[in-house]
Amino acid sequence: MLKRSMLAIALVSLVAAGAAQAQPALVFTAIPDEDETRLVERFTQYAKYFEGKLGVSVKYLPVKSYPAAVTAFTNNQVQFAWFGGLTGVQARLAVPGSQALAQGAEDVEFKSYFIAHASTGLKLAQEFPKDIEGKTFTFGARASTSGRLFPEHFIRQALGKEPDKVFSRVGYSGDHSRTIQLVQSGAYQIGALNHLVWNQETKTGKVDTKAVSVIWETPTYPDYHWVARGDIDKTFGSGFTGRLQAAILSVDDPKLLAVFDRSKFIAAKNDDYKVIEEVGKLTGLIN
Repeated sequence: MLKRSMLAIALVSLVAAGAAQAQPALVFTAIPDEDETRLVERFTQYAKYFEGKLGVSVKYLPVKSYPAAVTAFTNNQVQFAWFGGLTGVQARLAVPGSQALAQGAEDVEFKSYFIAHASTGLKLAQEFPKDIEGKTFTFGARASTSGRLFPEHFIRQALGKEPDKVFSRVGYSGDHSRTIQLVQSGAYQIGALNHLVWNQETKTGKVDTKAVSVIWETPTYPDYHWVARGDIDKTFGSGFTGRLQAAILSVDDPKLLAVFDRSKFIAAKNDDYKVIEEVGKLTGLIN
């Protein structure tokens, strides 16, 4: 009897192990574009949401840098991700067959703000602020669409020179929140960042508007989006990509949308980001 009981337990364990192997966890990541506390809040909530919608275990994998997010996607450590425009294109080029699934309604016409320390005397203007030449300037992360790619593109377009030849010193803060801090403190005179982060941090009282202010708004461009690997259906079953896209598009909880600063998610496709690839090649950020 004891042997039979032990055999039954062993069989149950084997079946459970086999089931676990048959149902791998779905893992996703996101570019670390702002304060880490806010990112953890945002994506742990979404992991729970996706589990409920998709019926699989879902885990959020935090990363330390924009390139690390692309590497995790390329190496299949994650099966989908929330990328910026540039990192999304980089990831899709690295993993053929990958698809842009969705973007925030606000991501269709995204923009960057150029901000300046009060000591510069610069004020908000409609035209590109050519008086920034010769000053110190910080971008966000090196692979940021709104914190580096398009700000650099507009600088080159307006002044005819690369940033190193425009400014007395150029830095890379790593994320949008840090850009605000660096310009507000006077460590850099000028900076460029995501307009939504500026608006959010101003709203919550984290910005001293007497010390730092917006001096220019860029023209709009497409930016953040969800991207899935091209082989996700092989792992999770036929039609899973469509189910994942549907889960993203059906987010309607105001609290979930608020942590993204988005009103809703809408469908996206790879061609929506063609301009990112073109500008990336012009600035040398995409080979």
